[in-house]
Amino acid sequence: MPQEYSRTERVADYLQQELAKLLLHSVRDPRAEFVNITAVDVSRDLRYAKVYYTKLGVENEEAAADVTRVLDRAAGFLRTEIAKDSSLRTVPKLTFKFDESVGRGRHMEDLLDKARASDARHIQQNETNED
Repeated sequence: MPQEYSRTERVADYLQQELAKLLLHSVRDPRAEFVNITAVDVSRDLRYAKVYYTKLGVENEEAAADVTRVLDRAAGFLRTEIAKDSSLRTVPKLTFKFDESVGRGRHMEDLLDKARASDARHIQQNETNED
């Protein structure tokens, strides 16, 4: 029997969609532009939510520290806006974390490309040596 779609997952998905809309249309700070919400992790009691984000052109947490501060300062405003439009009894307290997995994925992709290029060179050298 498949597991049900839990309430925490539904709330997390809802928060992810709403936060993305609010960041796009309502947050006016230019440091919060081009922010993409990648995931939301809601606690079982629905009191807290970790919001994972990426920002175009930012690869690591140190570079994203300023953006994290801006988003954390906007958390109260974001919660208020979500509360206006939702049927949630309480909106979870939001904390923002930079999602480094995208940067790590790009780094791994670069390493794989280098390995493929190196393999292709070795194969080509072997073929020319055999001729």
